[in-house]
Amino acid sequence: MFVTLEEAKGYLRVDSSDEDELILRLMETSDRLILDVTRQPPEELKEYESVVRTAELYVIAYLYEHREEADHKTMTETLKYLFFGIRREIF
Repeated sequence: MFVTLEEAKGYLRVDSSDEDELILRLMETSDRLILDVTRQPPEELKEYESVVRTAELYVIAYLYEHREEADHKTMTETLKYLFFGIRREIF
């Protein structure tokens, strides 16, 4: 969405291409989570690029570093806090 593979690898401090497939899958997961939490289409999130980039890198890094024991509830709550001001409340 807003982060490239090279940016994600730089943030994770990964130098080789051995884990590119994993990182690409984590990027896709991150994108989906961001869309689900914000409840906004991607084109509307462009206005909030800096917070979306921060959130995307956070999710990628969290899932990468906690592959075996990720606490998805805590991660999702953090995303909700990051997007508090732009999250649509849909009931």
